[in-house]
Amino acid sequence: MDTDAYGYATVSSASGTVNTVAYPPRMVNDSPRLSAQDWTRAALKAIADGGLAAVGVEPLARTLGVTKGSFYAHFRNRDELITAALADWGRSHGEAGLAEYAAIADPRRRLRELLTAVVRAVQPLAPSVHLSLLGDRNDPRVKDAVSRVNQARLNLLTSTYLELGCTPDEAAHRARVAYAAILGLLHLAQTEADSPSPDALADAAAAIFLPS
Repeated sequence: MDTDAYGYATVSSASGTVNTVAYPPRMVNDSPRLSAQDWTRAALKAIADGGLAAVGVEPLARTLGVTKGSFYAHFRNRDELITAALADWGRSHGEAGLAEYAAIADPRRRLRELLTAVVRAVQPLAPSVHLSLLGDRNDPRVKDAVSRVNQARLNLLTSTYLELGCTPDEAAHRARVAYAAILGLLHLAQTEADSPSPDALADAAAAIFLPS
């Protein structure tokens, strides 16, 4: 049996007849070989640009320069890809992504470095997965992923304010306001080509949100 690059095989029967048999895309060998993470990263870029509706197997395959066979080697369908992409985003932007900051023993230094990193990461006119997902917030998968990321960030901010001497209520309130300000900067960056320097914004954030 010989299988060609498009998922078909020629099979010779006992009578000598040659039949062509189509195989599922999973059988196709793509070059270059892409990993599942390559596909989830491409899906997240599409989500940042246009929400869940922008995630399509054929458009992503064209973007990645492969056939759909590469996709079916890792995922059964589009929904499975979206679920995996949201899981990856949740890990990288939730507890796992915050681990290096949570490991900083000094709460004051931790908060300053966290605020500085977040402010400097905001790029003018850069697409945002987080903000794009809000347009699909009624999708249970999106609601769960965004809630997990939000909660992980609020938990870290709240625990940091507690270590800085705030009462539980004050720590929770400060954490929520600080996080809302961060999301606000991200939102403003979607429509403003010019913004203050990241260093200036980081200094302002530290002055506002670090307890005196």
